[in-house]
Amino acid sequence: MPDPTASPPAAFVRAVASLDGLRPRRELVVRPLKAPPKMAPFGWACTVEADIVHRGDGTDDLDEPDTSGRLILLHDPAGQDAWEGTFRLVCFVQARLEREQLGDEMLPVIAWSWLTEALAELGAGHRALGGTVTQTSSVRFGDIAGPNRDDDVELRASWTPTARDGDLAAHGEAFHRLVATAAGLPPVGVRTLAERSC
Repeated sequence: MPDPTASPPAAFVRAVASLDGLRPRRELVVRPLKAPPKMAPFGWACTVEADIVHRGDGTDDLDEPDTSGRLILLHDPAGQDAWEGTFRLVCFVQARLEREQLGDEMLPVIAWSWLTEALAELGAGHRALGGTVTQTSSVRFGDIAGPNRDDDVELRASWTPTARDGDLAAHGEAFHRLVATAAGLPPVGVRTLAERSC
């Protein structure tokens, strides 16, 4: 059981500072989140929500974003065998599917590649990477607010960062890129046809 009075180690403080210092692209809204208390002696977490028409003025309605994710950093100074290290990053991303994507047998492979490619392209060294990709469908009946049907893809993953200096910025950026890709946002610096015609 984690000791709530224990002072966080310097390595954990550096890791958190590197994640807190990230500046996301304008379509992403990042908020702090309370880390699960029983998974490790020290933890940090945030939510990242994507809004395609994000105004950036604090007036957006993000009660039900099309794409959202959580990133959790766990730290156990004694290490854990399953982690193969003292740090572990855990993520969850959920994205709304278009009707034509339903039943696509390649979708889980493609969704998993969003994570692995982001980690590779940003040089976020890691080991012991594992996870799942799940397609879900929910149909509403009766007096329940919201659309009649929701079809989503969910990605859950965890990995051990190999950064020796505790700088996990590349991992945080990879997670931001994962959420942006799941939301269908173009790469930073690439303008869509709609933007060009404005």
